[in-house]
Amino acid sequence: MRILKTNLYLGPNQYAKFKVIRHVLDIGILEEWPSVKIGSEFVDGLIAALPGLEEHGCSYREPGGFIRRLREDEGTWIGHITEHVALELQCVAGNEVTFGRTRSTGEVGHYNMVYAYIHKDVGLAACELAIKLLMHLLPKVLQDQIDYEIEDDFDWDEELTYFIKKAQRHAFGPSTASLVAAAEERDIPWLRLNKYSLVQFGHGKHQKRIQATITSETNHIAVEISCDKEDTHNLLNDLGLPVPQQHMIYSPREAVSAARRVGYPVVVKPLNANHGRGVSINLNSAEEVETAFEVAREQGTSRAVLVESYMTGFDHRMLVVNNELVAVAKRVPGHVIGDGKHTISELIDIVNEDPRRGVGHEKVLTILEIDKQATRLMDNAGYTAETILAADEVFYLRDTANLSTGGTAIDLTDVVHPDNREMAQRAIQAVGLDVGGVDFLTDDISKSYKDIGGGIVEVNAAPGFRMHVAPSEGEPRDVSGNVIDMLFPQGTPSRIPIAAITGTNGKTTTSRMLAHVIKTCGHTVGLTTTDGIYVDGKQTVKGDTTGPRSAQMVLRDPTVDFAVLETARGGLVRNGLGYASTDVSACLNVASDHLGMGGVDTLEQLAEIKRIVIEAATDTVVLNADDKNCLMMADYADADNIFYVTMHHDHALVKQHIDAGGKACVLEKGMNGDLITIYDNLTHIPVIWSHLIPATIEGKALHNVQNAMFTVAMAYSFGQDLDQIRLGLKTFNTTFSQAPGRMNVFDEHSFRVILDYAHNQAAFAVITDLADKLEGHERKLIVASCPGDRRDEDIVETCEVLAGHYDHYFLKADDNRRGRGDDEIPNMMKDILLKNGVSEDAISVISNEVDAIEAGLSEAKEKDLLIISGDNVTRSWKQIINFGEDKDEAEVVATEDVLMATPYEDLIEDSQQLIRDERGVRLARDYDEDSD
Repeated sequence: MRILKTNLYLGPNQYAKFKVIRHVLDIGILEEWPSVKIGSEFVDGLIAALPGLEEHGCSYREPGGFIRRLREDEGTWIGHITEHVALELQCVAGNEVTFGRTRSTGEVGHYNMVYAYIHKDVGLAACELAIKLLMHLLPKVLQDQIDYEIEDDFDWDEELTYFIKKAQRHAFGPSTASLVAAAEERDIPWLRLNKYSLVQFGHGKHQKRIQATITSETNHIAVEISCDKEDTHNLLNDLGLPVPQQHMIYSPREAVSAARRVGYPVVVKPLNANHGRGVSINLNSAEEVETAFEVAREQGTSRAVLVESYMTGFDHRMLVVNNELVAVAKRVPGHVIGDGKHTISELIDIVNEDPRRGVGHEKVLTILEIDKQATRLMDNAGYTAETILAADEVFYLRDTANLSTGGTAIDLTDVVHPDNREMAQRAIQAVGLDVGGVDFLTDDISKSYKDIGGGIVEVNAAPGFRMHVAPSEGEPRDVSGNVIDMLFPQGTPSRIPIAAITGTNGKTTTSRMLAHVIKTCGHTVGLTTTDGIYVDGKQTVKGDTTGPRSAQMVLRDPTVDFAVLETARGGLVRNGLGYASTDVSACLNVASDHLGMGGVDTLEQLAEIKRIVIEAATDTVVLNADDKNCLMMADYADADNIFYVTMHHDHALVKQHIDAGGKACVLEKGMNGDLITIYDNLTHIPVIWSHLIPATIEGKALHNVQNAMFTVAMAYSFGQDLDQIRLGLKTFNTTFSQAPGRMNVFDEHSFRVILDYAHNQAAFAVITDLADKLEGHERKLIVASCPGDRRDEDIVETCEVLAGHYDHYFLKADDNRRGRGDDEIPNMMKDILLKNGVSEDAISVISNEVDAIEAGLSEAKEKDLLIISGDNVTRSWKQIINFGEDKDEAEVVATEDVLMATPYEDLIEDSQQLIRDERGVRLARDYDEDSD
């Protein structure tokens, strides 16, 4: 059994609307061995190893359902079992996940196993350990047949403990996890910025950050003061707040001398440490002080150590957020209570049987251990681990009451005395922290320190929240919610507007056009495209940046207040979306491209991948009503509005949608040409004549007319001003600087050149349609190729589109042959063109792109039109503009011909059902049964 392939999805994907891991498993001979055939001993061993599996409902949707699947009929197969074990292991480690799905790939013994995760390293490790456990539970007869190394000394308990500890190193600590949960409850997006506890809340310019419980608003000087216990002590003492006597020393001898001056008992602690590390309390002799000095020096980062008077009373942590006391917990050091029968070691084991206790931060409480500190305390009391304590005798195994060392916490927030409340708030304000913890010793927190005494022993930056959000006794407090509300007061935005654009062709141009319009409206736009990331119009990253990680780069940028995200098929298939939701999503079209790659073999499957972007929208989806695959997406959308785009003014479904009050962008005929209009709630809104948009080449480039319509629909959906939208469209053109490789026109030669990154049948169809409409040219030439990773049938369709429209064809190969021979693609294209009636003397095969473009430029004469399909568009553009001498601009004669999109009646079947509701009209989806 082995993992053949892994995909880590960062957000919504084809399997779920949240993060999942997908493994392709090869289970080998185990395809012949479902669980019942493997035997009951295997099932019993699995349940014994992970009892929590009995709670899994599986397809029965009730506890015990998965166990039924294991035992009834033939049972279930090892891939499905691995899914459930991987989920349960994450839960055991504190990562609560439930979603999983395992299906055959269609090849015998191969399965797609998909399961949810919270932290990627934990999720991946869970599957590895799941497989290891299952392989070691198999009967010996099967272990001998599988391709897996069986360990003779395999120890499940040891493996599980190691996994939990490893998971905790990767997972958020309890404080960070509670802050993330509070943000999610308030619908505030978050991004993890490193493998520790640095987290960004919010997007773009609205973002705030935390590192554990330090926030981006925390004053650095305040943190420095709190970390220096002497400075803190002096600051509080000067304000008249109750603090113990204290001396800073640098040697064991000075420590003993200071202890005598203060008077025994004393406390010895590091100058700058936290979480109770290096603190020794209730010291009564010079020998204890000297030993404690060495411990404090070892745990601190400074040479200095503090000796202070020992104050009696119970240890209380008082948490102050935004100058308000929000929680108080009485902390009790880890301890055991004697019964006159059991030894200290046995009592520790009994305490650790509490299901609330776990390894590290795995659970609400931490297990007790006999370590150096516990041994020292036992030695001081004259005890050993085998000592039997008297009935009801309390023996403390820790000096301090930290939960991380086995302590417990009792919530006392509701009974704290007003004087003590004010004291804690003044202490935190004095230090200057936005979030701070006051360690206060008193016999009774409900009585004023002014009456019964008490004192502040520490003020902590980055205080832990676990004792407050999950106390051992008392009411949990939403202290993390207080912090999030401080960072994002009511009415404060945490998100920036997000527009996501997908489709087969036109994504980059539409994304650039929309970004330009939004910038015209006064926003700082973060844009991802196939050629790079742009912030406020300046390129910050070069390359294909249409995947999820590129989207996250934009959302992390603190200067961005609007995101326009081109989203391509490849990133969706490999890693899903890089964000949970968008405000407005658009699908421009679904055409044959990249089929046969990444498990996407049909147009319908390609549409399902692109539909991920549509399903992520919350406010509006903008869909091409002239493309059936786009139309079918409407019924899957949860957005508040459906906004259709059509180039047919008489589109039957769109007309019904408009009549129902729905939104649409329609290209309408007029005396002056074609008018882009909006319909919204039965209101007709003229926007702009298509020929006034430079990118449309006087309205002839119908694909850019459509791109402009999508831009209008999306900008309008964001509530942008119509005059600003018009201005943006009028000032956007397809120059190389604004839209590299997207229908860039060069008229400085005696002939016209158009450079375009056309790479599939649909793209060549629109560029060829444009070429047919551009009159006044003597000849029309094309330099063309197809990517090597496209299917042969895709190349055939492309050549069929090109055949008969050009006077000469210069056929080349892309720089990256993508598995094809050096001149395989151009020769294949030549053969297809010949079969489609193109004469041989009208075809030149020149495999090198630079040479092919040079040949095309050299062949072009005055008033010719040369279309160049460039692979390396930057190099191709430089080659075009540097060729020969500048000539007068070629004259272009206008035409009134308009290519209309496919009529609505030709897109749908007569049996197709319509749905009408408050969003308008849409086609009903086809439902497929799919159960676990």
